[in-house]
This record gives sequence, C-alpha cells and structure tokens, in this order.
Amino acid sequence: MLPLGRGFFIVDLNLILQATINGLLMGGVFGLIAIGLNLIWGVLDIINFAHGEFVMLGMYSSYFLFTFLGIDPYISIFINIPIFFVFGMLVQRLLIERVMKARFHIQIMLTLGLLIFLQNFALFAWSSDYRSVKLSYSLTVFNVGGLMISFPRLMACLIALIIAAGLYIFLKKSDIGMAIRACTVEKEGAALVGINVRKIYLFAFGIGSVCAAVAGSTLLPFFYVSPTLGSVFILTAFVVVVLGGFGHFLGAVLGGLIIGVAEALGEVFLPGSLKQVVSLVIFILILFFRPLGLMGGKIE
Repeated sequence: MLPLGRGFFIVDLNLILQATINGLLMGGVFGLIAIGLNLIWGVLDIINFAHGEFVMLGMYSSYFLFTFLGIDPYISIFINIPIFFVFGMLVQRLLIERVMKARFHIQIMLTLGLLIFLQNFALFAWSSDYRSVKLSYSLTVFNVGGLMISFPRLMACLIALIIAAGLYIFLKKSDIGMAIRACTVEKEGAALVGINVRKIYLFAFGIGSVCAAVAGSTLLPFFYVSPTLGSVFILTAFVVVVLGGFGHFLGAVLGGLIIGVAEALGEVFLPGSLKQVVSLVIFILILFFRPLGLMGGKIE
C-alpha cells in the first residue's frame, strides 16, 4: 500500500486481485471441510469439535505415505478415503452412538474430549515439530495476466470441488444419499418407511470424516502439519457452516469461498494473524442479521 496524503492509502489493484484468487483457491478446501462438519451435524444432530483433528490426521497420513513410501499426497487421497471412512464409522459406533440420546452438553464434552485425545496422541507419537513435504511442483506457479496462481493451491481447490460435486450427486441420486437426506429432515419418519437410521449414522459420520481427511491431503503440498493444526480449521469450518447455512450443502461451498476471500483480503489489510478477525466479524454479523445463514436449511 502506498500513502496518499494524510490518513489515505492507495491499494494496488493487482494485490487485491491476487489475494482474491488465493482466497478462492483456499476457500474450496474450507468448503470441503465444512461439508463434512455440516453432514455430521445435520444427520446426527451432534457438533463434532474434533472434526479439525481429522484434517490433521489426514495430513499426517499423507505425510508418512510420502515420506516412507514415496506416494504423492494427491495419490494418497485414494488410500485415505477407505481408511478414514472406516475410522469415522468406528468413532461413531464406539463413542458417538453412546451419547446420541444424552444431553447436549454431554455430547459437546465427548467431542471436545476426542479433540484433546487426538491432539495429545499426535504430540506423543510425532512430537510438536512442524512438518512439510518438498515436492517437484510445490513452488510451481502459473502467470495469468500478471497474476500468480499456485499449482498446489489450484489442485487443492479443484480436488475439493470435484469431491464436493461427487458427494452432491451421491446425496441426490443414490439410495443411501436419499436416505441420508431423509434422516436430516425427519428421523422417526425415515425409520417408519424402513430406513435403518443407525446405519445411516455410520455412513454419515464416515463420509464426514473422509471429507476432512481428503482436505488434509490436498493441503499438505503447500501447508505445514502439526498436532495442533486442527484447532485452526475447526474454527474456520464453524464460521463457514454458520455463514452458508446449517445443513445446506451448497451453502457450505459458498461460505467456504467467501471466508477464503475474506481471510486473504484480511491478510492484505491487517497485520499478522489479525486476518482471522475478518472471519469472526462476518460470523458475528451473520448471527445477528441472518442466523439461518445465507442459504439456511437442511441438507439440499
């Protein structure tokens, strides 16, 4: 920014456009994380505060697959999908199912306890060191009209949007997907027409866990991983869910893109970590003026 007179600033338009592009690319990943959180929240009526830790575990999984087996992080997605689908179902069956009928604060305490356990497990197993991978394309950028587009960020956004589109089609067209949508609207009615609600809970939690893990795999080529990383993403995911609308699939994608741009522009105008203030201000404004979000409603 260049000063113009007293108290006024000229902002380089290219800088704003560059930040907007970076924000959109990161926003796609935010949207995928939020879709997983939204799906679990919408179907099971439980807020999974450990959702960010699933992102962290997905990143560690891809990191070790690359470090020890040389498997590219994008290829490791195909390995992480079945692993975290089963992991999510186990968490649901062994832990979440036990508090499904408990009071709200007990459900919160369970998922917060899971968050703390997974964080400390990662600290114990892999130490607090920040880890990253060096890939041949990590620093690859495309120059488009003077704007720089990072290849890893572009791939992360495209993969996130492809996964989101595939999941959307799955929920709209498949029998299991329609059963999931039915359970978000009326669980007792779904059970009365023969839907195995208990099994749908397993599928929903498994799919939500996969969304988080896949997002983690796409982040690894350009982002560090550490045991406490999940806390950063769970906060952003909550803001995205509230902004897009609780239970609304497309709202999560839209909210992710908006928050991605907001944080990127905040980084331009605000110093240091204050970029997240923009997201929190949006969060508060949405709660005040549109508490159901931009596209509030159940999974659609």
